[in-house]
Amino acid sequence: MNMRLKALSVHLLTASGAVLSMFAMLAAVEEKWSLMFLWLVFALIVDGVDGPLARRYEVEKNWPTYDGVLMDLIVDYLTYVFIPAFALFKSGLLPGWTGWLAIIVICYGSVVYFADTRMKTKDKSFAGFPACWNMVVLVLFATQPGDMMILLIVILLSVTMFTSLKFIHPTRTKRWHELSLGVCIAWIVLAGWAAWWDFEEGPIAEWLLILTSLYLVLAGIVQQMVPEGIRRVR
Repeated sequence: MNMRLKALSVHLLTASGAVLSMFAMLAAVEEKWSLMFLWLVFALIVDGVDGPLARRYEVEKNWPTYDGVLMDLIVDYLTYVFIPAFALFKSGLLPGWTGWLAIIVICYGSVVYFADTRMKTKDKSFAGFPACWNMVVLVLFATQPGDMMILLIVILLSVTMFTSLKFIHPTRTKRWHELSLGVCIAWIVLAGWAAWWDFEEGPIAEWLLILTSLYLVLAGIVQQMVPEGIRRVR
């Protein structure tokens, strides 16, 4: 297979995320939350794989007809934002006005964030929370911390989208790359496990899911607090 066909194959792989998002939405409409999250986990895997492949096969040069970045953003908004927000609202985790506030904040703030040309930092991390609501909502389904706590988490993460706080990209941020990639893979496995067992994953898996989530949320901020190259003075 020549490079042009490989580049086209990467575009088609990215586009498959739209089909996965439809499968997830159909499950969500029927309130089959475990099945919905399984489709979203598959979509997350595709999203994690297509970027490195796109760079490897230089899709912008070898198949420039399709805009892979635009395609990726369209799919990401569906799988990262729209469907998880719908699930959060329809599941009853946020009753009444709290649910309405959450979906307005999530959908409105995220579309503005996705259009921000400053969303990537020099080290390929994200400036502000990268609207990964699929991951956040899955953890909320698994832990069910209570409506006011959920609303607080949603508001705080939404606010951080428009700050200079750094959030790592597990496959692109070079600092702690091996650790971050390992934690991300572990999170995907734990998320799939939780969804497969209808969020009756057990306390050990639940705590591992929480711990890996905290790493993914806080690692970039810690990197900002402890710049690379600083050494302890004896």
